[in-house]
Amino acid sequence: MKDCFICDKHAGNIKTAGVMIYEDDYIYVGHIDRNGKPNYLGHIMIDLKRHAPTLADMTVQEAQAFGVMMAIVSKALMESEKAEHVYSLVSGNSVPHLHMHIVARYPNTPKQYWGPMEVYDWEDAPMGDNDDVFALCNRIKSYLANNPYG
Repeated sequence: MKDCFICDKHAGNIKTAGVMIYEDDYIYVGHIDRNGKPNYLGHIMIDLKRHAPTLADMTVQEAQAFGVMMAIVSKALMESEKAEHVYSLVSGNSVPHLHMHIVARYPNTPKQYWGPMEVYDWEDAPMGDNDDVFALCNRIKSYLANNPYG
């Protein structure tokens, strides 16, 4: 689709931070990219590869791939990255291409910073540059390779 950030990303027209964690015919999994700003480590994106605006637009096969990967990536963040909780969020307000935010919450996060976007406001939040994102992506990718069913 023309003028879609996610379609452009999958077409290779936009370079993003980190490395591909997983990809198949239906979904793409990678780390969020904040255009050069420090990244909250463990903010993963699951993108539907086909341009579809909402959850209701998925085919059964896409929904199966999307749901299974949501569970596996969440478990990977808990086991590999030691997250104590994982948030998931589908909004669709700013980018009308189905994607899900999977955001780790780490131990000792003060309660006032609990929430998928609130964690960014915590002054001790685990933030990192592209090298840190790359390393995290590779740890999650390795976890998925060794635990294909979570």
